[in-house]
Amino acid sequence: YLSDSHDAVLRFNAAPTEGYERDVGNKTTIRIINSQILANPNHRFNSSSLYKDVVLVAWDPAPYTVDLHKWFASPDYNLFGPYVEHRRAHPEQPFYILHPSYVWRLWNVIQGNTQENIQPNPPSSGFIGILLMMTLCEQVHVYEYIPSVRQSDLCHYHERYYDAACTLGAYHPLLYEKSLIQRINTGPESDLRKKGRVTLPGFSAVNCDI
Repeated sequence: YLSDSHDAVLRFNAAPTEGYERDVGNKTTIRIINSQILANPNHRFNSSSLYKDVVLVAWDPAPYTVDLHKWFASPDYNLFGPYVEHRRAHPEQPFYILHPSYVWRLWNVIQGNTQENIQPNPPSSGFIGILLMMTLCEQVHVYEYIPSVRQSDLCHYHERYYDAACTLGAYHPLLYEKSLIQRINTGPESDLRKKGRVTLPGFSAVNCDI
């Protein structure tokens, strides 16, 4: 599959590849996970193969006016205990927690490019992951974040759960995120329509002095 030919592939939360290789490939380099993945036993964070042999990046939605001490004492979901446990069990595996102010700086970018006042809810894992890869890579391809002709109300390719909010947003400012990503897409319209593929320049390739 096309995604496996990339130098690095980012996947989100508990999204599997097994059984879906024809559509999503099987290569995973980085997995970005929200704090629910670490805190909810149903995700089997410390035993599932999804979270092994990859770089892990976790995040938790702290309040906008972030106080690190308060957040550490009372995160939205308890990610710190499982994080420490995982680091002790797998010290060789790269595993990072995003600073909450990074997440809110991304929200500021969305708000700064939107005329409406949007709710101060954090961006989605999708948007966070896209911006993370734009920081690391010279070019980024994103698949089906902005839906192709295959658009449906299916929330995730690996779950039979339908809700239009997964495309349009309810908690996360999804509609505004996607509008911004579509505006900076440098790929052809046909890529977007047929493949749901957006092509974005990495920040190293962007000249902000123009």
